[in-house]
Amino acid sequence: MSFTVLSPRPLAKKMAEILATIVLIYCAILFLIAVFENRLIYFPQIPGRLSGDWSPRGLPVEDVSLGTHDGIKLHAWWIPEPGAQFTFIAFHGNAANIANRADIYRFLHALPANVLAVEYRGYGRSEGAPTEVGLYLDAEAAFAFVRRVHHIPEGRVISFGQSLGTAVAVDLAARHKVGALVLEAPFLSARAVARRFYWFLPGLGVLLRSKFETAQKLQKVSARVLVVHCAEDPVIPFAMGEQVYQRARMPKQFFRVNGYCHEEAALVDPAGYRAQLLELLQNVRDAEAPAGQVLERNRQ
Repeated sequence: MSFTVLSPRPLAKKMAEILATIVLIYCAILFLIAVFENRLIYFPQIPGRLSGDWSPRGLPVEDVSLGTHDGIKLHAWWIPEPGAQFTFIAFHGNAANIANRADIYRFLHALPANVLAVEYRGYGRSEGAPTEVGLYLDAEAAFAFVRRVHHIPEGRVISFGQSLGTAVAVDLAARHKVGALVLEAPFLSARAVARRFYWFLPGLGVLLRSKFETAQKLQKVSARVLVVHCAEDPVIPFAMGEQVYQRARMPKQFFRVNGYCHEEAALVDPAGYRAQLLELLQNVRDAEAPAGQVLERNRQ
């Protein structure tokens, strides 16, 4: 019986070939992800672009059209509440559309408050295709609508975001002096999320064109901040919500929702969530009122 023993030189060559193949495959995967990046971020077709209830019972929905600076026509829901002191501009997550989120708009509207439910470009009945910059332009169009059409003071506008929408809400609050910022299931950045979901592809975050730098932009937000996060969030880790809260400037508050949910905090703990929002809105009023009035209210 005889054995073939590879000399060090052929063995080293073989290992080098294997390593080169692995590197090429890895680079090819990164290239494909970079090419199809938007398809990995935005999911307007889940469960269907036009799925959902477009005439939700119990909501005085008005279909409105918003024009963006780059010429895109957006569809949105204006949900007015007579005598409301605050207006929520609501930015949803990366899947489905506003018709699938009537419950959260009903929850906000009952505070009571006006609600502008924004449909991103490429989602629902809106034109165009979604991009990070495009979503920020969509937010600007929404802000212009409530300010110019309905004459809402900027200090009475609440920038509200869920999941992907938290990055859009933060960007808007960093550009304008809104009354408050509400972030449900926020994340630090696109790079941080990439590390979470694609941990087996180191370096992917560097290649992403979409940044969604929530942590950095929070430093420019002077409005009051409420961070809401489910303890058992299956998409964005609860710890990341805590990290976002830590990056926010004062004044701020954090609400932990005990349960398994992502964008459903208002369904899991409606009473607790409502109490947090009412406290936030009262703090905004107090910040506007003369010190004497606030002191008198606290005595009562």
